[in-house]
This record gives sequence, C-alpha cells and structure tokens, in this order.
Amino acid sequence: MKIQVREVPPRSVWALQQAGIHPLLAQLYAARGVHSADELDDGLGRLLPPSSLRGALEAAKLLADVMAAGKKICVVADYDCDGATACAVALRGLKLLGARDVGYLVPDRVSDGYGLTPPIAERVKANGADLLVTVDNGIASMEGVARARALGMQVLVTDHHLPALKDGQVVLPEADVIVNPNQPDCTFESKSIAGVGVMFYVLLALRAELRARGAFDAASQPKLDALLPLVALGTVADVVKLDANNRRLVAQGLKRIRAGHLPAGLAGLFSAAGRQASAATTFDFAFALGPRINAAGRLSDMTLGIECLLTDDAARGEELAKTLDGINRERRDIEAGMREQAQLAADAMIDEDEEPPPAIAIFDPEFHEGVVGIVASRVKDKLHRPTFVFAASQAPGKEHELKGSGRSIPGFHLRDALDLVTKRHPGVLLRFGGHAMAAGCTIAEENFELFEQALQQVAHEWLDAATLTRRMDTDGPLAPEYRRADLVDTLHKEVWGQGFAAPTFSEVVEVVSQRLVGEKHLALKLKHQGQPVDGIWFGHTEALPARVKLAFRLDADEWQGVKRVRFLVEGAEI
Repeated sequence: MKIQVREVPPRSVWALQQAGIHPLLAQLYAARGVHSADELDDGLGRLLPPSSLRGALEAAKLLADVMAAGKKICVVADYDCDGATACAVALRGLKLLGARDVGYLVPDRVSDGYGLTPPIAERVKANGADLLVTVDNGIASMEGVARARALGMQVLVTDHHLPALKDGQVVLPEADVIVNPNQPDCTFESKSIAGVGVMFYVLLALRAELRARGAFDAASQPKLDALLPLVALGTVADVVKLDANNRRLVAQGLKRIRAGHLPAGLAGLFSAAGRQASAATTFDFAFALGPRINAAGRLSDMTLGIECLLTDDAARGEELAKTLDGINRERRDIEAGMREQAQLAADAMIDEDEEPPPAIAIFDPEFHEGVVGIVASRVKDKLHRPTFVFAASQAPGKEHELKGSGRSIPGFHLRDALDLVTKRHPGVLLRFGGHAMAAGCTIAEENFELFEQALQQVAHEWLDAATLTRRMDTDGPLAPEYRRADLVDTLHKEVWGQGFAAPTFSEVVEVVSQRLVGEKHLALKLKHQGQPVDGIWFGHTEALPARVKLAFRLDADEWQGVKRVRFLVEGAEI
C-alpha cells in the first residue's frame, strides 16, 4: 500500500474560500478539480439540456405519438439497481405525463441472461405491446431489437453502456430511436450518466414535446422532480463517475429525501436498513439501499425490487422492503462462503513471498452466479489485481457454460481486455460486455484455463509494476480543529462517490492500544497530534505497529446522547 496525497491547487482553494466555502470543504473540492463556487451550484437549472443528448428529442416525439394513439408501451428493464430505478422512473414518469397503458418486463438473470433477447421480444409482443422501451440495456441487443421490429413493434433503446464493436467499428442495433450518450456523434458532456439518468432525460424531453403540442403549459405541467430520489439512488448504486451533472442529480434527489418527499418503498428501504431518510447520504445509497435492491436481481426476481420502488402504499412498501432485506441477508451468507473459497483459490496461485499473477480468474462449481460480481470485487480489493469470478450457468441447456463477472483496477480497461482476448482466441468468449472497471462474459467450461491464460497474457502486457502497486489517494493530514462531530455531519451531507471520492485523510499516528472485536475488526485507541481518538478498521485483523501512517475517514458514533469523532481506517502504509 502506497498512501498518496492529492494535489491541491492553491488558487482554487482561495477562490472557493473567497466565495464563502468552508476552508476544509474548499481544500477537498479543489483537490477534486473544482475551481469555482459556480461549479458547486446544484440547481436544476444547471443541468445539461436534454437537447444535447442525441436521440432524446426523437424519443420524445416517438413517445408522444404512441401516447396520442393510445398504444401500449412495455419497458424492458435490467436486473440491477440502475435498471430497477430506471424502470420505476420510466413507469412513474410516463404515467405522470399521461400515458394510459404502460407495463414492464424484467429479464431473469438465470433463464434470460442480460439484455433484450429475441425470446424477451416475443414475450413483450405476446403481452400486446406496440412500443418496446429498453432501460439500462439494449445498446448491444442486435438480435433482440431486430426480432422486436420483425414482430411489428417500434423500439426505443435507452442505455448508457458502451456500444458493441465489430472489427474495430461501432455496431448499433436497428432501433427506431437510440438514446445513449456513448453512441457515436453524441455531444452530451456527461458520458458517465447512469441508465436511470438517461431515462429521466428522455422524460424531460417528452414533457417539453407535450408542452409544445399543447397538452399543458409551463404552469400546469407535471413535476418530474418527484422522480429525482430514484434517479439519485440508481446513479450512486451503479458506481458511475459523479461528474458535475451527476452530482446535481444526486444532490437534488437527496434534498427531496431529507425533506420527506420520497416514494413509499424507498422509505421502507431506509427503515429496513436502519437508516434515517431525514439524514440520507450517498453512503446510504451505496451500502444500504442499493445492495437490498440488487439482492432481488441476484437471488430472486427483480420484480420485487421494481414493485417496491413503484408502490405508493406505505404498508406495501414496508412489506416489500422487509422481503428485500431478507433476500439481502441470504445474499450476504452466500457471498461470505464464496469469498472464503475464492480467497483460498487465489492464495493457491501465489507462492510464498511472491506477487500474485497480473490477473486472477477463479471458478468453483459451487459458486452462485448471482453474487460472482461481488466476490470478484472483494478479491480484487484484497489482491489489487483484475479479477474474474465464474459460476456454472443455471439456465436450462446451458449447464456447460460458465458465467463470469469481472472487476478491474485503474489502468486496466476490462472490456477492452476481453475484446483483445476474443480477437486472439475466437470462440472462447461466447458473450461479453461491460465498462473499463466492470465487465461480464460467458465461456464454455472447457475453455476456462485458456481464458485464464489469455487474460493473464493481456494483463502481463498492459500492466507495469507501478500500476500493480496499490495506491490510495488521500487528502493529507487532518488539522486538529477539524476533528469535530459537527464537521463529520457537514462532510456526510455532501455528494461523494465514484470519481468524486469521499474525504480520506492520512498521517502518522500513535497506536495506544488495539483489540479484535467480532473476530474480524480491529478496534483502536489512537493519539492524533497528541490527542486521543478512537478508530476502527473493519475487516482487518492484523496488528499495527506503535507508530503507523494511516489513511482514514471521519465518522462519529453516539453514546448516551453524546457524539464522538472516530477514525474509520481505510489502509496503512507499513
């Protein structure tokens, strides 16, 4: 572990402080590329215009025509939190804007696989749909889109994933309209917008189109801001980069949740997770609500998650949230066992005192395909290597296929790596797709070792010693006057996440005492600049030296009504 301190441009700090920003926040913002207070304006009026998102205006016209004709719309969702929130936003938003016949279908992870497939198109047609709308999927669904159109349906693809490549050229499905910031010739600046954000933008464009057609005026038009809590949840849960536009979407959603304006199911999820909606943070989205929604898609049926986000009945919302909480507990149990097995397999690849291989691939017949991505993430975090974890497919007739999920490290583009593997070894990858940091693929079980060797070869070529050294960017030493509970609350209220990292400080501290709690966490008594402070390192059991350089986040725990600051340790340089 190499702990690094982010560069802080002094002029930016000065400009932010002159604008009235708290000195600590000014330092943190400047280190994350914010140069002026104007960039921190999270007002809805500062959102990028829908007209700059290629296909949004055409999608609005298509939807308006379909609604005017009283035709049936079916939304085809994805089975993760981004897909579930995008589906809920689509249904809620379309109904708000006057659509009378809207339904949805969410694929089953096991039997259907990912995306719009020909069999799903056939099921949508059998349900009487005239327009098929994808959310958070569809950009690589050539066959599914073609089948839908052959059956006489119109197709609107809304997605944010990277398009497919063939011989180095982008290939798009032949849909009636495609809305995706990552399609060619799209000038939309927020390339990292989540699938739920894309659908929200389509609804903004649709409202403007309906307004132009005289359906309502600016004073009487439906308010789409009620959808922002769901947009915020899906954006953070999908771990997309929180650029300025995404931060505005998340900030607006958080404001509404804290003010008590949130769907009943979302309120139920806060309650089931033991969190307070009135003090909602991005951490709640990432580590409490998102996993409970995702658990439905991993182990059960994402219909449960979508119904939870759609209901306006408090009792039903609470009931569905409790069900999702139970599924998430089951997911954690399965994951714990798999993680232990995966770690043993990874350890077996490493000779004593030797570095791990440049990439890791693990398969166990007992693994559950619903949680391979989470396990890959855990192994990647521990070994700092691109990691794929595979499970046997549970789909009928596909028993000899392995479904894998991968997670990467900075400097190794996982989707591009898979593309190179398939060029060098045609036929090894039956299907693949994803992003730089996360990807999925399907292979025949007999080709596992070949895939492992091919992936390691690419990693060997692409990764050098510097990239393979774990680095943690931090905000440097914490001034003692900022070690206050009220500042902890201030920091927690800000929008942090992927690409706009939560504040992590680092400096040498004294370790006064240390003990294990719960058999897997290290509780610490520290001296920080001569003053005592408690610390906790979750998931860490190895003892620390008497003086050590720690990377830590600020937190506060409450005891008998008194809030006390503590350090959440993220890493150590030993």
